[in-house]
Amino acid sequence: MVRRTGPTNIVLRKLIRRLRKAANEYDAPIWDYVADLLSRPARRRPVVNVSRIERHARDGEVVLVPGKVLGAGILRKKVTVAAFSFSESALLKIKSAGGRAITIEDLIRENPKGSGVRVMV
Repeated sequence: MVRRTGPTNIVLRKLIRRLRKAANEYDAPIWDYVADLLSRPARRRPVVNVSRIERHARDGEVVLVPGKVLGAGILRKKVTVAAFSFSESALLKIKSAGGRAITIEDLIRENPKGSGVRVMV
């Protein structure tokens, strides 16, 4: 029987630990949910295009992607996007629309309770 070991990327493992700690410290279940999504195998982690963010997010909203953001599509809304990783074209499109691209760690520092954050999977 194969034993499940979880992600081998040390940066990702530290982020998952930080998310679990923040969930307990700030009584915010959103961080536990995000940690569960990031604990999945890489092929099952969410990959979101900027076109999906354009479709589902409101202007000025904070969007969290527990995976990678790709640059397919057009983004016209000024949103803050937090993700584990970004493609170069996604970063360019988010910034050119007037939005911000930040890490999940930065989002925890800015909004420890996780209120008003939309998780896209």
